[in-house]
Amino acid sequence: MPLDIKSGDIKSGRSGPTRAAEIRSRLKHPVIDADAHAIEFGPVYLDFLKQVAGPKVADRFLSMSQAGGWYGLTPQQRLDRRVARPSAWTMPTRNVVDRATAMMPRLFRARMDDFGLDFSIVYSTLALFVARLDDEELRRATCRALNTMFADIYGEHADRMAPVAAIPAHTPQEAIEELDHAVNELGFKAVMINSNVRRPLAAVADQAPEFARYATWMDTLCMESAYDYDPLWARCVDLRVAVTAHSPSVGYGSRVVTNHYIHNHVGSFAAAGEAFAKALVLGGVTQRFPTLNFAFLEGGVAWASELYAGLVGHCEKRNPTQIGNIDPQNLDLDALADLFAEYGQGLVDGRPDPNDPYFSRWPGGWHWPEDDMIAHELDNLGIKSGEDLRDLFEPRFYFGCEADDPLVALGFDGRMNPFGARLKAMFSSDIGHWDVPDMTRVLEEAYELVERELLDDDDFHDFVFAHAAGLHGGMNPDFFKGTVVEDEVSRLLK
Repeated sequence: MPLDIKSGDIKSGRSGPTRAAEIRSRLKHPVIDADAHAIEFGPVYLDFLKQVAGPKVADRFLSMSQAGGWYGLTPQQRLDRRVARPSAWTMPTRNVVDRATAMMPRLFRARMDDFGLDFSIVYSTLALFVARLDDEELRRATCRALNTMFADIYGEHADRMAPVAAIPAHTPQEAIEELDHAVNELGFKAVMINSNVRRPLAAVADQAPEFARYATWMDTLCMESAYDYDPLWARCVDLRVAVTAHSPSVGYGSRVVTNHYIHNHVGSFAAAGEAFAKALVLGGVTQRFPTLNFAFLEGGVAWASELYAGLVGHCEKRNPTQIGNIDPQNLDLDALADLFAEYGQGLVDGRPDPNDPYFSRWPGGWHWPEDDMIAHELDNLGIKSGEDLRDLFEPRFYFGCEADDPLVALGFDGRMNPFGARLKAMFSSDIGHWDVPDMTRVLEEAYELVERELLDDDDFHDFVFAHAAGLHGGMNPDFFKGTVVEDEVSRLLK
């Protein structure tokens, strides 16, 4: 049926409210979408890029975008170079209204009640690409143009939406400069960084620079990084902005399949989130900046539950108090030789000589080379038990979960998560991308967790409201000031 668009309202022939609107009407709390996506309209974006950086930079960006990349290589060249299959066909096409909704803030606003959404945090789609460009001039110009455009087109909708600034983070200095511009000059209250940077291996870059692009490592900004990112984290605290990220990990590890998008995409955001979260904890960032919130988006929470349990298990057994149990210096070789003499028939003849290097220093078995470093991996964190890990992981981490993800329940399961932890899973619609075939159903799909008794009403309150409010409002009490959810968030945070 043809659309009738009048005064910002859309009527599509549906009789009565959507099921999402009905679900929202029964809830006693608002619904905050922690991660919707805009689809940039190319001609408008290029106009902003020309304004920000000039026509030459805009032309260079357009030429680079159309240069071919994966598509410009033959199938054999892709395999020979192990060029990972890039993203493709990632936006709605048949559902033209949904496609337009992601492109036009006014249309999105007009449909939000049908979606059951009170407020939405809106991320750029293009930022997932441009914030990772190797060319610094293009990277910074394209991100700044995005931010300038978003500030302009979303400004009139601040009561229902908060756009997110794209902050390139190849160096802490560029990140701080773009962060200051986005927050202090453009008025952003939410920001996104790229949480991993592909860097060349120094040994290859020094000896064979022409091959450096093929020998890289993932810098997670926190562990053995090429730069000290503490000034960036400190600046985020000063500006009262949470650090949010949904960086992909395609091109790393096992995600380098040349001809299969699904293979590379499944688990990509989760793997990148896991690397970043682990580095934040073990690199001491959450200890040094205990008031800074971090969000890991589009990867769900199941990986976080596994990571948390794994870190707890390691910290219980490898903390300074317990690591002596596995220190090779503490192995009683005489007692071991006696046990072999009594029970080792068929393995040894008689009693082994404890001083025999084949017995006492068997590689990888009973005795490793002296390694004082490994005994002190947790010293800087002050961890004396597994429970100490919880305070470095749970309080300030938030996890974006898409509406159809049944594993959301793992984050809320204090019976399973060590020490009763409840990980802060957030409802994240991902509206605008291929995995949302019908925008009107995202809240409906999320509510299935309650209908299937995987979450109770209190859990759902936290999932679709409290956690997103805490992520941003916990950093900036004024984040939701002037919005339709201001009063409810204010009561929640108090």
